[in-house]
Amino acid sequence: MSDRKKIGFVFIENYADWEYGLLAASAVEWLGADAVALTPGVETVTSIAGFRRTGDRGVSAEENADLGAVAVIGSDRWTVADAPDIAPLLQAVGARGGVVGGICAGTLALARAGLFQTRTHTSNGADWIDENLPDYKGRENYRDVPFAICDDRVVSAPGTAPATFASAFLEAVFPDKMEMLTEFRAMMAREFQPG
Repeated sequence: MSDRKKIGFVFIENYADWEYGLLAASAVEWLGADAVALTPGVETVTSIAGFRRTGDRGVSAEENADLGAVAVIGSDRWTVADAPDIAPLLQAVGARGGVVGGICAGTLALARAGLFQTRTHTSNGADWIDENLPDYKGRENYRDVPFAICDDRVVSAPGTAPATFASAFLEAVFPDKMEMLTEFRAMMAREFQPG
């Protein structure tokens, strides 16, 4: 039996191309994880850029009992009333000590699942999350910051922060690899240093 960590990536229609690449590739290539694409009904979904992705699995908790972590990738479809209900999956991964993350509108799925009730978190802005989920539990724990936040194995980030989302998520999944991940964070930061 493999002891490789398995990370599920939830994609729905109109998913954001830029929000998962750095996380998925780094987890697999550098840290030896397995990445699994999850889509509702194992359907094929199309990204904002028009790339099509078919899920390896659906989004039910039962078919994903082997996941040690799950990342919910943003899409404007998370903002609609009939957005996929993935709360059972997120709650199951969290209950067994796994890492749950959401970036951009993917944070709405975490809020709907009640994962922000006692945790500091962020998203695309306080006004934005209030407009989409005005009564979510934990809104007093919201922090309006431009980078990812991790609190008790729950990672949240605005859509403009895929690098810190990747870094915070990987640090939560691989706490034993902090030296490598500190180097990873420093490497990403170099992009923003003046010439």
